[in-house]
Order: sequence, then C-alpha cells, then structure tokens
Amino acid sequence: MNGGKKLVIYNTLSLSKEVFKPISGDRILMYVCGITAYDFSHIGHARAYITFDIIYRYLRRLGYNVVYVRNFTDIDDKIIKKANEENSSAEKISSKYIEEYRKDMRSLNVLTPDYEPRATETVSEMINLASGLIRNGNAYEKGGDVFFRVNSFKDYGKLSHKNLGELIAGSRVPVNEEKENYLDFALWKKSKEGEPYFDSPWGKGRPGWHIECSAMSMKFLGESIDIHGGGSDLIFPHHENEIAQSESYTGKKFVNYWIHNGFVNVNNEKMSKSLKNFFTIREVLDRFHPEALRLFFMFTHYRSFIDFSFEGIESARQSLIRLYQAVNIYNEFKKSVEDGRISVFKGESGGSGSAGRSVAGRKPENYENDFYDSMNDDFNTAKAISAIFDLIRKTNKIINDSVLQKAINSSDLVFLDEAAAFIVDSLSGVFGLLNEDPKNFIEYNLMNLNAAAAGNIGITEEEIKRLIEKRNEYRKNKNYVSADEIRKSLLGRGIVLEDTGFGTTYKILEAKQL
Repeated sequence: MNGGKKLVIYNTLSLSKEVFKPISGDRILMYVCGITAYDFSHIGHARAYITFDIIYRYLRRLGYNVVYVRNFTDIDDKIIKKANEENSSAEKISSKYIEEYRKDMRSLNVLTPDYEPRATETVSEMINLASGLIRNGNAYEKGGDVFFRVNSFKDYGKLSHKNLGELIAGSRVPVNEEKENYLDFALWKKSKEGEPYFDSPWGKGRPGWHIECSAMSMKFLGESIDIHGGGSDLIFPHHENEIAQSESYTGKKFVNYWIHNGFVNVNNEKMSKSLKNFFTIREVLDRFHPEALRLFFMFTHYRSFIDFSFEGIESARQSLIRLYQAVNIYNEFKKSVEDGRISVFKGESGGSGSAGRSVAGRKPENYENDFYDSMNDDFNTAKAISAIFDLIRKTNKIINDSVLQKAINSSDLVFLDEAAAFIVDSLSGVFGLLNEDPKNFIEYNLMNLNAAAAGNIGITEEEIKRLIEKRNEYRKNKNYVSADEIRKSLLGRGIVLEDTGFGTTYKILEAKQL
C-alpha cells in the first residue's frame, strides 16, 4: 500500500514540487555529498544524513532499487591544516575522522550507502574530467592551476537562481590575477611546498573540491542521475559548480531532482564554535538516546530550518518512550489473549463494548494511507509521524477497553494485529526507530530516569509508587475525588501519571537523559 498520491519531490532547480519519475524504470540513482574529514561530525551533519537515510529507506519501501552513493572528501585545505597542527599526515587525519563519522552513523542507525568513495581514490577520473573540459574550451590552465570558465556555461546560476551579473556583484571571492573571471573556480590546484600531491598533465597538484563530486557521481552512477542531495549551504557554489562542469563535459542533464535539507540553528542562532553553541554528534549522544535525536529531526520538515535545543530533544525522547510503550502494551496484551486472560468473541456476541462489537470508525489501512500520503508529499515526516500517533491512540483505546472487560471482539483483534505490524514496520523500516527491546527500553528510559529525577524534586521513587498504589485503590473503590487529588498533587510536582490497561506508569517532566 502506497497511499492515494504519487510521490512528489520539491526540486531546488525548479523551486517547485514535481511528480517523481525515475530515469530508468524502478531504478534510482542517488548521490549525496559527504563530509570533509578533518574533525568530529556535528548536529548539522546528523540532520543531513538522517534526512537522506529516511529518503533512501522510503524509496526502497516504495519498491525502488536505489543505488546510493555518499562520498568522503579526504584531501582539502582544512585537512592539510589539521595535519600540520597535529604533526601528522592528511591521510591519517582523514582516515581517523572518517572512522569517527562511521561510528556516529552506526549509533544513529544511518544505513551505509552502496558506495562510499574517497576523493583520493578517484583522482584519475578527476584528471580526465578536467582534461575534457579544457579540450571543450570550458576550462583553462594557468601556472599549474586549472580553472573552469564560468562564462562558457550559459546556464550558470540556474540552481541558485541568480544571473552572472548578480553573482559577480555579490561575490566574495578574493581577486586572483590568474583567473579570467572572479567566479571561475578551480578544477585542479597546484600543490604548495610540503603539501600532498598527485601527478597530472599540469604538474604536481590536487583536485578542487567541486570536481570531486562530479567525478565520483559519474564513476559510480553514470552521466545523468535521478537525485542529488545535500545541505542548503551547498547550493552555491558547490552544487552550482557541479552542474556547470558536469553538463559542459557530457552535454547531458546532470541531475533531475535536487534535494536540500534546511539549516540547524542553536537557540535561534547559527551554530558556530565562536558562539560556543557548536555541538558534535558525539556530545549530544552522550546525553540522549540516538533515536531521540532522529525523532527530533523528524518532527520538522526536512526543508525547514530547525532550532536545536536540549529541551527539544527531551520532548522527542518523551515521544519516543510513548512509541515504545505502545508496542510494549500491545505485546503484553497479545500474551493475555494467548494465555486466555482475555477472551475473544466473534460477531456481536459477548455483550456491549469492544468485546461485543467490532471497532467503529477508520480501518488500519486508512491510517496507512495517511502515512504514505504524507511521505509522498515531499517526505513529510512530521505528518507521517502524526498519522502513526493517531493510530496508536486508537489501538490503546481498544486495548484499554478490552482489558477492562476481559474480552475482545475478533475483528478488533485483527485490527490490533494489522495496526501493530504497520506501526513497527514503519517506525523501524522507514524511520530507523524501535531498534531495542520495548520492555528493556522502557524500564531504563522511564523507570530508571524517573527514579533519578524524583530525587532531584524532593520525592523518592518509593513514595511515588506508594501514592500510585493508593490512587489505584481509591479508583477501585470508585472514590474518584480522592484519586484525582493524588493525581493533581503529583502533577503539581511535575509528575504525570499515565493509565493503561496494564497499570499506571509515570514520567517526570524535568527528567533529563543521563
């Protein structure tokens, strides 16, 4: 089931949503710009690669055969500078941070692409590309450097939607007397003394940044691809330059759909080391569960900017606990059905309530359609998650009613089974969540953390449990006034009670992930 809508993708090239049509049947060629490996990856990287991980997963869910390439820039000015500072080599620095990046991606459950080429492994292809551009008149060599001649590509600026005059007027590119034009960019750089180098027709040097992605994309995916992605900061000049050099070389359209994720701000300011609001992925995961960070990003559409805060991730963590709770409640309910504690009736037998009649209202497939229609609308994860929570509220109500009556209609049980399968499959397969045992996750993230937080607000875990037992006793005796007084008293201390068919749990609003 894929919903009632066709997949549409917002294309930066056209500034509009377009119905997605692959170049070749059900095969999709996708390239995403990877990191420059000179330091630990930060939360901006996390957002980008979680975004494209979900897109990758969802396209595969729709039945597409996706060939996914994400590169590593392992030769660059920043890498060389870091190597000099640490009395090391560019190769050792890049290898170290590539491995650290891979650790972060594994922690975040980001799937490994089909290919992860390093720039230094594709130098011969870059040299061939630069040589071809020189032959075509699109590039020129000056003193060992090779520059792309921007004026030779009439569509330059079509991705950033600026004309050449505007780009030149607003350019901050320093004057380089070797260039014919301010905006001409380096395809090949002559190596300075002490820098790593590769032999080329123009002498010892190394590739420019922009040519790397064009060469690696063409090597592994061919001259024209379906999707190219990256952060919004890459639109100009990086992706603009990729288009210019690639299409000048092949004479073909380089990319059909350009996808860019929005920026990450921290407390409404741009993330910056100088502002001391710069967070690495590792620092965030020291405080929060990786799935909480994934869910935090999913609550905002990938194209919108997102304001990062620890309070926001804490809220996402609470939502994550609710997802695990829903699965755990269903699992416990199924055990009750299987061992006979909950009776199963057919048709209208069994009296009133959910035990005697099938569930009214929407069927599981209606919620599934909501999910797919949301994802088909430019991968709207926020709306898709909302559809799942709507379904969870429905399943919880059926379970709670059935536990109270100790019976369930057979059609309601079918509803629960289908709904639970869809919830787990979507959250794990598409969103990369629910990778832990639900019961263990809840015990650690809810009970243990609540116990720690309880001490911080001047009440012990034992006292909270005693009050919950007393409230349950009041409820059993239908003394709802006294029961509600306990609930309000705990709420006043930041303790929220949650009643389920299998007992009462609690969470503390001030709780922080340790």
